[in-house]
Amino acid sequence: RIRKIVEKDRSRPIDEVYSAFADQALASASVAQVHAATLVSGEDVGVKGQKPGVQSVLTTDMNAAYLMLRLMELIIPNMDRDAIAGVVSEMYQAMREECDFEKEAENLTVFRNFLQQSGFAETAHAPKPYPEVSGQKILVMERLYGKNITDPQALADGSAPQEALFQALNIWFASLMSCEFFHADLHSGNLLLLRDGRVGFIDFGIEFNLNA
Repeated sequence: RIRKIVEKDRSRPIDEVYSAFADQALASASVAQVHAATLVSGEDVGVKGQKPGVQSVLTTDMNAAYLMLRLMELIIPNMDRDAIAGVVSEMYQAMREECDFEKEAENLTVFRNFLQQSGFAETAHAPKPYPEVSGQKILVMERLYGKNITDPQALADGSAPQEALFQALNIWFASLMSCEFFHADLHSGNLLLLRDGRVGFIDFGIEFNLNA
């Protein structure tokens, strides 16, 4: 199924883009799953593919949430209707953006530039996107090799996850001041302790634009 999604999004046979493509997912979440692959040009990549029907499910959920909140307005006196509508609107907009992988590719590029310009590239890294083979429902990006920052094995092999976590938080706070947006879904699952000791930031589907 994921192969069909990849081919449909790019209107190209999968073998024209990839010399290898793993059927077993590396990771999976509610919106998408990531598969290991190798481009025909030789780069190891992660291919993030959106699961079928996700956008329609999210729209249905948001409609249900809106109806529930409207009922709350009838039950609870003096409720601020503008505030309620704003919450639903922001949630819906955030979910729509999370389903737009072209936007996520742009976020990766902006964050990588921020790391380089702010002098953090030696301690942190974000995957390089490949927009020429990506699309709205497919995001192809550099594959990062490392461990989850909370993996007990990271301690067993002599790594320093505490220091990496400290660096990640410093960089995240710096992005509040110096980057166009900040990563709005920062948790241990989206931080990797890379083989070279740097901390890897992944999953930029949810972000908050400071200029909005």
